[in-house]
Amino acid sequence: MNGMKSQDIVVLLKLVSLQEQEEQALPGQPQWASYGESPYSVRTLETLLGISKSEINGAIKRCLSSGLAIKDRQTGRPSPHRRNLHNFIVHGLKFVFPVKPGAMTRGVPTAFAAPMLKSQLVSGGEYIYVWPSAQGRDMGQSVEPLFKSVPDAVQQDERLYEYLALVDAIRLGNQREAGLAGDRLSERLHAK
Repeated sequence: MNGMKSQDIVVLLKLVSLQEQEEQALPGQPQWASYGESPYSVRTLETLLGISKSEINGAIKRCLSSGLAIKDRQTGRPSPHRRNLHNFIVHGLKFVFPVKPGAMTRGVPTAFAAPMLKSQLVSGGEYIYVWPSAQGRDMGQSVEPLFKSVPDAVQQDERLYEYLALVDAIRLGNQREAGLAGDRLSERLHAK
């Protein structure tokens, strides 16, 4: 089995986001009517994330074999193992998928500059971090996202955006900043 790929984390966090949306849906509300089919299908995930079906299948297989995901007994769908996912993101991700801020560019704010984290996490840095994107409105230091389609995928899913911004805060932050982001990630992943 091949080692983990960075898009595996994107797929897992999208599954977490979908689960949360499903849990917060109102009773009697048509579930996932806008998708036409289950949002958990590989085809829908491909559309939502901009990751090919073969890459999504590979990501799910790798996550199941590594223990970052489990098969749901009732639905048979892959489900993120939230505790393992949290531990991997907080303690291992920045070593497996290191990030180094690059040149100034236009893009989508991430880490401490993401809209939902601005007031909660403060970076000591001079510049904000952005995922490079032609549609981005903010200038900042470029940060390569976990997968190239992330800047587009987060435009339609604020929960996914928050999760991926927290991941970048952990990858980019000093010990205190990464600790705060890790605590916030824990609250979000373990809230039920």
